[in-house]
Amino acid sequence: MLLALSKSSRSQSLLAQIGNTPLIRLERVASDLPGVEILGKAEFFNPGGSVKDRPALNMILEGERTGRLLPERILLDATSGNTGIAYAMIGAVRGYRVRLCLPANASEERKRMLKAYGAEMILTDAGEGS
Repeated sequence: MLLALSKSSRSQSLLAQIGNTPLIRLERVASDLPGVEILGKAEFFNPGGSVKDRPALNMILEGERTGRLLPERILLDATSGNTGIAYAMIGAVRGYRVRLCLPANASEERKRMLKAYGAEMILTDAGEGS
């Protein structure tokens, strides 16, 4: 049976998954340490696949809360990594235009992912960084 969700509830479901990642017991790491339990947070379970989803969401929510990020504004950042993917993903859900400056030599996979989320890309000289 398929459950029909409104666009709003689907979007909120995606954002609700950010940070809602499991803890994994690292048994081998603590095997020689009696009484010690070490857990790792599996941030790769975030929707964007990275720990960077969490700070990106918090910055966007803080911008909204303070009135600095408004619907007509563009979220602009220089990135060559996972923060840009998180901005693009969250921007798509929240309805923001996202413009990212990234080095021209960024992987094609990364560029395709950003494009799929609707981010605008400004490619910069790879030797100068993003």
